[in-house]
Amino acid sequence: MSASDEGTQLELIQPSARARPKPKSGGEPIAETDPVASVLVDTGLAHLDRPFEYLVPASMSDEVVPGVRVKVRFAGQDLDGFVVSRAAEPDHEGRLATIRRLVSPEPVLTPEVLETARAVARRYGGAVGDVLRLAVPPRHAAAEKALPADAPAVDPLPEAGESAAWEPYAGGPAFVARVGSGEAPAASLLAAPTTDPTADWPRLLADAAAAALEGDRGSVIVVPDGRDVARVDAALTERLGKGRHARLTADQGPQARYTAYLKVLRGHVRVVVGTRAAAFAPVRDLGLVAWWDDGDDLHDEMRAPYPHVREVLRTRAGIEGAALLSAGFTRTAALAQWVDDGVVVPLEASRNLLRRNVARVRIAGEGADLARDPAAARAHLPSLAWQVAKDALTRGPVLVQVPRRGYLPSLSCLECRRPARCRVCSGPLALTGPGHPPTCRWCGAVETRFECPHCGSTRLRSSVVGARRTAEELGRAFPGVPVTTSGAGSVVDAVDDRPRLVISTPGAEPVAEGGYAACLLLDAWALLDRPSLDASEEALRRWCGALGLTRGAADGGVAVLAGAPTHATVPAVEALVRWDPAWFAERELAERRGLSLPPTARVAALTGPRDALRAAVESMRLGDSVQVLGPLPRDEGVERVVLTAPLADGGALAAEVAAMRARRSAGKETATVTARLDPRDPAG
Repeated sequence: MSASDEGTQLELIQPSARARPKPKSGGEPIAETDPVASVLVDTGLAHLDRPFEYLVPASMSDEVVPGVRVKVRFAGQDLDGFVVSRAAEPDHEGRLATIRRLVSPEPVLTPEVLETARAVARRYGGAVGDVLRLAVPPRHAAAEKALPADAPAVDPLPEAGESAAWEPYAGGPAFVARVGSGEAPAASLLAAPTTDPTADWPRLLADAAAAALEGDRGSVIVVPDGRDVARVDAALTERLGKGRHARLTADQGPQARYTAYLKVLRGHVRVVVGTRAAAFAPVRDLGLVAWWDDGDDLHDEMRAPYPHVREVLRTRAGIEGAALLSAGFTRTAALAQWVDDGVVVPLEASRNLLRRNVARVRIAGEGADLARDPAAARAHLPSLAWQVAKDALTRGPVLVQVPRRGYLPSLSCLECRRPARCRVCSGPLALTGPGHPPTCRWCGAVETRFECPHCGSTRLRSSVVGARRTAEELGRAFPGVPVTTSGAGSVVDAVDDRPRLVISTPGAEPVAEGGYAACLLLDAWALLDRPSLDASEEALRRWCGALGLTRGAADGGVAVLAGAPTHATVPAVEALVRWDPAWFAERELAERRGLSLPPTARVAALTGPRDALRAAVESMRLGDSVQVLGPLPRDEGVERVVLTAPLADGGALAAEVAAMRARRSAGKETATVTARLDPRDPAG
C-alpha cells in the first residue's frame, strides 16, 4: 500500500465531524466561533440547578463571554441567567434554543466567585443559583453608564513602616510580613481591648489590608454591621489614603451597591470592607480575607442555603490562595476547632498588656443587697454597681449594658415567680411603657385582669428590666446626669468624653471618645439562662464587646457584672474576670466534642409540616453513621428533625440533603421543608 493509499484509508475510518449545531427554528445566524454557551438559568428550582446549553447569535458573539447576564427562553418564559462557558460543540444532541437577549456586556460573575459559589452550595446542601443571588447584586443600568471604565488616579500608597498595632501580639508582625510577601498564612487573632484608635482592632485590619496591597494583592474585610463598617472605613482611609477601598453592604441601595461592586470588578479598588454581602466581592488578585467577631449572628445568612461568612471566606482563601484572618475579642467553638485542627494559628496579646488594657471586673452577684443605698435601691442596682457608676461619672461616661430592649419586656407572678402568660395565645406578657397595661408580645392582646393559673395571685413583677425602664430609673438615681439610650430603632454611633450614662442593648453600644470610665453589665443571668446551645458563648462575647469600649485598669477602668450567680462557678464569668476567652473556647469545644455537637459534628436541621417532613426524611439515603434525632415539635403541625454525622461524613450528608431538595422540587411538592446545615442552634 502506497503512502497515498494509506492516507486515503485513514480518512475513510475517521468519524465524520459532528454537524454544526442548529437553532430550534431558523432565524438569526449563530456565531462562527464557539457557538454554544452554557448558561446557569435562574429557575429557582433545585432539580434544575445546572447549566443549560444555548446557541449564541452571531450579533452577540463578541459580547457573550463567561460571566455576563443574558435572557433565555426556559419552560415557556424568559428567565435571567449567567453565561459560564462557551464551546464549539454541544453535549445535547437535539436542537438548541438561542439566547434571547444580552442583558449587559459586563462580566459580573468571575470564575473565582463562581467556583466559590459552587463549593458553598455543596457544603450547605443548597443550589448554586441561590448562592449567586447572594453573591452578585442586581444590575443597575445607570450605575454601569455612570462609572468610568478606567480607574481614577489616586495618591501613592503611604509608606508602611512598622505596624505598631500588631507589635503586642506574638507572631503578629510575622503574620503581616507573610501577607505582604504574597504568602497565605491563616490566623485567629484575639484582639486586646484598647481606647487608642491607632492600636484598636479596626487599625489591625487596616494594617493587614495595607500589607496585602503593598504585595500587589487585594483584600476583603467583613464586619457584622454598618457601624463597624464605618469604623474600619475610617481606619482604611487613614492607612491607605482616599480612593483605595470601597464599602459594600446590602443596605446601600441598588445603585450605590452595584456601583461599589463594579468598582471592585473593574479594578478601580482592590480593598473592600462591608457586611456579609461583601464576602463574595470580586477582588482582583485576592491576597487577604478577614472578618471581625465570628460569633455575631449577623454573619449568618438568613436566606438559603444559609452560609456563614466564616465558611465563605475560608472557601475563597483556599480557591484563590489568599491569607486568612479571623479577629475578635472572643473565639467561637468553631474557631477553636480550627485551631485544634491546625487550620489557623492562634495570635494573642501578652498577659502584661491585657492587665493594663482590660478594665478590672468586679462581680455584684444576684442576691438582694440589704445594705445598699436608697438611690441604688430606686435604680434596682446592687450597691457596688451604683457606687462604681457614681465614682466613674466624675471622670467620664458610664456604659450600662441591658440584655433586653423595651420597658419591662418580661413579667412574672409576684408570688410564685412563674412567667406571666397571655390567656389568648400563651405568649409572654410585657409592659410597653409607664402606666400601660400588660400586653402580649406575640398576639398583642391586652391583659386587663391577670390571675396566675398556678397560685391565683393577681400581682405581677418584672423578670427582666428593659433599656427604656433602666434609663428611667437611673435618671432618678443620678439626678442631673445626662442619659443617652441606644438600641433598636435609635442606635447612637458615638458619644463624647463628658460624664453621662449610656444605656444600651448588646451590640448597640456607642463608641465613647477616650473610652468609658466604667461599664455596668446588668442581668447577667438573662444571657446565661437562654435556652440555646451558644448561650454562654454569646454572653461572654457581649460582655467582652462592652469591655472593649471601656478604659483599661491602668486608666482606672472598672466593670461590674451584676446578676451573675455566686453559689457556683460559671465558666463564662470566670473567663471574663480573667479575660481568658481562649481558655473558654477550648473548654466549650471539649464539652461539645463529648456530646457530638457542632462544630465537632456536621448537623442538618430539617423543619416542615409533620407529614411532609417525615416523607422527606424517609426518602433520604442516610449512612449508618448518621444519627436521626426527633421529630421535635415546633409550632402547631410543624416539626423539626436533626441529623448528625461525623465530620468525615459531612460531605455525604450535605449531598443527600441537596438530593432530597431536588426530589421534592421535581415532584412539585407544595409543602415547604427547609434544611439548614450547621445551624447556630440545631434545636432552636
